[in-house]
Amino acid sequence: MLRRSNFQRTANWTKSVAEVGLSGFHFHDLRHTGNTLASHTGASLADLMARMGHASTRAARIYQHTAHEQDKSIADALSRRITKERDRARNGHTKRKK
Repeated sequence: MLRRSNFQRTANWTKSVAEVGLSGFHFHDLRHTGNTLASHTGASLADLMARMGHASTRAARIYQHTAHEQDKSIADALSRRITKERDRARNGHTKRKK
């Protein structure tokens, strides 16, 4: 039976990750990656907590750090859109054609 106590040895984890060029990659890194990707999809704090099996928001918030990056991207896109529309308005897009 595969257990936490014998996983490394049974799965040859260290050797396997080294062979694919991921030396130092830990099994727990898969959990972090999965939850970070879930956060990118827009998963809520409650969704992340359910996926991880946590009752506390503390752990789930760790994975939402990427949401801050997404917030910046959204804000930048909004700024570009506002600038574009402002420039369009300044150039007379509302002038009536005769």
